[in-house]
Amino acid sequence: MASRFILSFLILMSAASGARADFADGKLPDGTYHCEVYLLGLFINLGDITIKGNLYSGPVTFGSAPQAYNYQMDANGEISWLGPLGGYTAGGNSLSMTQATLDGQSAPSFDIIMKQPDGAFTASTCTKG
Repeated sequence: MASRFILSFLILMSAASGARADFADGKLPDGTYHCEVYLLGLFINLGDITIKGNLYSGPVTFGSAPQAYNYQMDANGEISWLGPLGGYTAGGNSLSMTQATLDGQSAPSFDIIMKQPDGAFTASTCTKG
């Protein structure tokens, strides 16, 4: 009975560590991530963020971003942006948290939680195209 419990525990732990294996290198997969928010029954385009290595640029709606900045991602998929992030960090807005999702079943994505000047929070999702 105890050996079954130990075996089950080891299988569970290996599955859990495999789910986070994609975060181990501290980077999102390179590419363009389309960001949008669901507000008042509509999906609103917030622009695209481009990831290349440990650099990001954007978000941009038209054209390209003038400069790239570094970002960091920890082993749990929490992202720290080390530069401005367009409207997410302008006009009194601030970033509360960004969480990546790399589950292998769907396109890589991350959710950005923004705190507005009035104290309300807004969440947007950025999905790799």
